[in-house]
Amino acid sequence: MSIAAFLAAALLCTMAAVSPGPAVLMAARIGLQQGLRTGAALAVGIGAGAVFWAVAAVFGLSLLFEYAPALLIALKILGAAYLIWMAVKMWRHAADPIEDSTSPTGLTPLRAFRLGFTTQLANPKPAVFFGAVFIGTLPADATTLSVFALLCVIFCVEFTWNTFVARLFSLERTRNAYLGLKHIIDRIFGGLLAALGVKIAAG
Repeated sequence: MSIAAFLAAALLCTMAAVSPGPAVLMAARIGLQQGLRTGAALAVGIGAGAVFWAVAAVFGLSLLFEYAPALLIALKILGAAYLIWMAVKMWRHAADPIEDSTSPTGLTPLRAFRLGFTTQLANPKPAVFFGAVFIGTLPADATTLSVFALLCVIFCVEFTWNTFVARLFSLERTRNAYLGLKHIIDRIFGGLLAALGVKIAAG
């Protein structure tokens, strides 16, 4: 695999990671509510979810969807239902006091990781991207080492970007503004997440 092909694949994965979606939205919300540490744990889960889809693509995910399109439809419906369920929870608890990672109801790093991982799995956009675009950029002569290196790039990009988003929204000035408008902002987040869920189901 040439350096040019490797860089092209890495660039495409970077563009996919930074595009707006449920993972970025969740990183922003967790950064606002619970700070950078919990946001970074969430980002690890998001990165692991992206690697999961990439590995699945390497082992024939696109062929599976081609021969069994009902599986892709089911994935979209289940993913959309999960995102809408999360949106309803955000909306219902918008007026609740802010939680932090040390409170009994706050997210521990493990729970944040699971949330990031399941959020990424619930979004079929990475499945379609890795199953079509990503695989399409891999040359037939790609070695196991080059594919592994790309998987590392995918994880690092997803982790770095979503940690950056969490950091941006965890800044003191941002959090102070959020405290006064939590009930409104959480409902906006919930509405956006629900809209993404509907878009996924209809797409």
